[in-house]
Amino acid sequence: MHLRLPLKSNFFTEKVGISNSSERESEALNHEKLVLGQLGKLHGIKGWLRLSSFTNPPENIFEYPTLLAEIDNRWQVLEIDEYRQQSNGFVVHIKGYDEPEITRQLSGIRLAINSQLLPKLDEDSYYWYELEGMKVVNLQGENFGQVSSLLETGANDVLVVKPTADSIDARERLIPYVADSVIDHIDSEKRFIRVNWEADYLE
Repeated sequence: MHLRLPLKSNFFTEKVGISNSSERESEALNHEKLVLGQLGKLHGIKGWLRLSSFTNPPENIFEYPTLLAEIDNRWQVLEIDEYRQQSNGFVVHIKGYDEPEITRQLSGIRLAINSQLLPKLDEDSYYWYELEGMKVVNLQGENFGQVSSLLETGANDVLVVKPTADSIDARERLIPYVADSVIDHIDSEKRFIRVNWEADYLE
C-alpha cells in the first residue's frame, strides 16, 4: 500500500455548469475536481499573476496547462501559456489576460483539474486526496475518527486523524503510514482504513 504525492490536500467535489464552453468541455467538467493551486496578486504591468502551487513538487502543476477555474460560482477553462520560477514561487500568464485591470479579477481564484486526468496508480497505491475523509479503525474495531489530512516527513508519511461524533474519544491522532506493520487494510469502496494502532499509543 503506497502513497503517490502530487497533491498536498485541497480536494473537493463539485458539479456545476460552465459558461461559454463546448458541449464536450461541459461534459468533462461534471467530474470530481482536484484543486492544484491558487492565483495570487498581480505581478508587473503585463497581466502576470503570482501562483501558489499545491502539487508536490510544486512545478507538477504545469503538467496541466489547461485548468479549471471557479469564477462567479461557475467553472471556466483557463490556460497557462507562460510561467517563470522566482525565489519565492511562480508567476504565470493566463492566455487572453493581458490587461492588468482585467487580470486582477483572477486573484484568489482556485485552479483545478478533473480527477480523471491524474495518472493511474498501481494497485494498492493511493493519492493523498483519496485517503482524506476515510474512517480509521483499529484491529479491535475502535473508531478513531477520519483522516483530515496527511503530513510528509523524512521517514514516512503520517495520517492526521481527527475525532468525529462516533469516535471513541476526542483525541486527534497522528498515525504513521507504514504499509503492513501499521496500515492493515484500506477499503476504497467502504471508505475506511484499518490500522494496527492501540487507542492509548503516544498518550
